[in-house]
Amino acid sequence: MGSHDLLRGAVLGLGMMGRHHARILQSNPAMRFAGAVDPGGDRFGAVSDGALVFATVDELLAAPDGPPDFAVIAVPTEDHLRAVRELAGAGVHVLVEKPLAATADDARELIGVVRDAGVRGAVGHVERCNPALRALRARVQEGLLGDLFVIATERVGPFPDRVRDVGVVKDLATHDLDLVRWLGGAPIERVAAQTQHRMGRQHEDLVLVTGRLENGRAFNSTVDWLTPTKVRRTRVLGERGMLVADTLRADLSFYANAHVTTQGWPAMQALRGVAEGDMTRYALERREPLAVELEEFCALLRGEDGAAVVTLEEGLETVAVAEAVLASAASGETVALEPSPS
Repeated sequence: MGSHDLLRGAVLGLGMMGRHHARILQSNPAMRFAGAVDPGGDRFGAVSDGALVFATVDELLAAPDGPPDFAVIAVPTEDHLRAVRELAGAGVHVLVEKPLAATADDARELIGVVRDAGVRGAVGHVERCNPALRALRARVQEGLLGDLFVIATERVGPFPDRVRDVGVVKDLATHDLDLVRWLGGAPIERVAAQTQHRMGRQHEDLVLVTGRLENGRAFNSTVDWLTPTKVRRTRVLGERGMLVADTLRADLSFYANAHVTTQGWPAMQALRGVAEGDMTRYALERREPLAVELEEFCALLRGEDGAAVVTLEEGLETVAVAEAVLASAASGETVALEPSPS
């Protein structure tokens, strides 16, 4: 495909995420909409042309315009592997909504299916496309904070009734487990976790995770479905200050350290450590993260350098860490991850 070709994209599943993907595919001039597959039909009116709503993948692939170039897989997590088999076997590239698969074993099999079919794949960890987090990471990489001490995330709010098949770890905390690896610059080495079951469901509705990356940096994440207000905040603390991203509002602020002199009292100066310095709130260009994610995936398919996608291997890594979090909560022990390949 040429570098200026408009790629045709389809959506599997017209639920919470799928209908937003369908909206963007129909409105973004950088891509074309090839249709949507949902056995339940278009319940939310997401597709303007009813002829482009199909009941099965086979119907989509047999459409008059031919198979799509790529498809977004937004069906329930336990159906990801089956959907990838159907699409990759027909030569369709796949963008799989996070988490990549229900288990690490399924994720490994999914990666093998994509590799054997010779198609491209990526994972829809959309938080990496949030403008506040992109700007935060850029400033960390530029050295604004100096050495990093800790990455802390908070993702709390009311229970979304749409979630039936998994708990808060695999549905929500996978965002944070991916983010701390991405922002911290290394895979997660070990985790210690606590979960709570407060709503009478089979799955957990709160998790507290503390861990360490392979480069020695620490992190902690608080995620729940019990808080009556929605909070999405990421904090990175370093030797020169702290960056705080509010990803609901796509705001980024920097809190600098101030060095306060205590004249004639060296011991007290040593005890004071840092003091509160200047605070800067950055002006950011704000674009919808999901649109950016789809554009980056299309850039990957066109062979453009530097396409910022989450690889299938990174998606597998996050699923494996989520399993380690649940194992730690069940055993009450710290769980070490397999070292990443050198």
